[in-house]
Amino acid sequence: MPWKTLDDMELAGKTVLVRVDINVPVQNGSVTDTSRIDRIVPTIRDILQKGGKPVLMAHFGRPKGKTVPDLSLQIVVPALEKALGHEVLFVKDLDEAADVIRKMQPGQIALLENLRFHPGEEANDPAFAARLAALGDVYCNDAFSTAHRAHASTEALAHLLPACAGRLMQAELSALETALGAPKRPVVAVVGGAKVSTKLDLLGNLVEKVDHLVIGGGMANTFLAAEGIDVGKSLCEHELGKTARHILDKALESGCEIILPTDVVVAWKFEAGAENMTVTADKCPKDAMILDAGPRTVNRICSTFEKCATLIWNGPLGAFELEPFDKATTACARKAAELTKAGKLISVAGGGDTVAALKKAGVVDDFTYVSTAGGAFLEWMEGKTLPGVAALET
Repeated sequence: MPWKTLDDMELAGKTVLVRVDINVPVQNGSVTDTSRIDRIVPTIRDILQKGGKPVLMAHFGRPKGKTVPDLSLQIVVPALEKALGHEVLFVKDLDEAADVIRKMQPGQIALLENLRFHPGEEANDPAFAARLAALGDVYCNDAFSTAHRAHASTEALAHLLPACAGRLMQAELSALETALGAPKRPVVAVVGGAKVSTKLDLLGNLVEKVDHLVIGGGMANTFLAAEGIDVGKSLCEHELGKTARHILDKALESGCEIILPTDVVVAWKFEAGAENMTVTADKCPKDAMILDAGPRTVNRICSTFEKCATLIWNGPLGAFELEPFDKATTACARKAAELTKAGKLISVAGGGDTVAALKKAGVVDDFTYVSTAGGAFLEWMEGKTLPGVAALET
């Protein structure tokens, strides 16, 4: 890999500035989901074992360069201490950081206040990055989820100190390299979600990289409509018909098979338990809407999984949050999990809705890798250079 990891760094007696993503959900003063905190534990433990002093840097919410007391990172300290099993010293004022770090004892961890309270963070200001760099000896980025942002703590700082990827960043980059960089073939990608417009770059990149591309969710309706099929009152971006046809043509040129629904589940109301029926894709009633892929489509997707070696998944196949319109997503997710557990498929998934859908299907732990990095995962799949990753390259 073109970047260093913790294994390549000498950390004994050194202060390690660690960029983490602990932008966690909070309700009534407590963290409600510690997933992001749990994922940084291996990095912090490894730094401590190597004799380093970890100083955590992170953001919380969008204070836009101003001090917003409600967005103080102090609120995550109890959850951090519980997950890490160590005391976490909270540094409220950056001016006090050097003093706190100098007095740190072995086994102690420091956490700086929300970096986005400083306008220099999001501006990727060299002076602010230099101020941070003065606090440490080594820079470690363990926040792949913020790597698509060129901020002071994700990009500029990496050029000022010896830099490496943390364990979470390392795992994420390895998984993505396995899935898209140099994958085992054949490769199938599942792209779902509501709108084609949000995933144009992704679709354009994938049709040249994968062997099979499954298009599901509301975005499939735009492709069906582009092929002259009446989708009734379904969510559909009719104005993107020309774009959809261009993607279909591009796929044909590059030998990528596009899989669209051939049968669909339609309903007259967008609500859980709504009256519904399954029809062929070209028989959607004019007053109904397509809310899921049908069983024949599911069988086709599952049989495609069976003949592939690598799967990349981003987005659900239907309105998975409403039962019974979660059936296609759940059935395909369980098939992918079954093949992964049998050692027949490398499966990498990511994106907010995707993670939620896999959790609902009960298979989030059965995929080879599930990324919690929404925007960064998407931009990597689009083939874009991520500033936070590029800055680590040696």
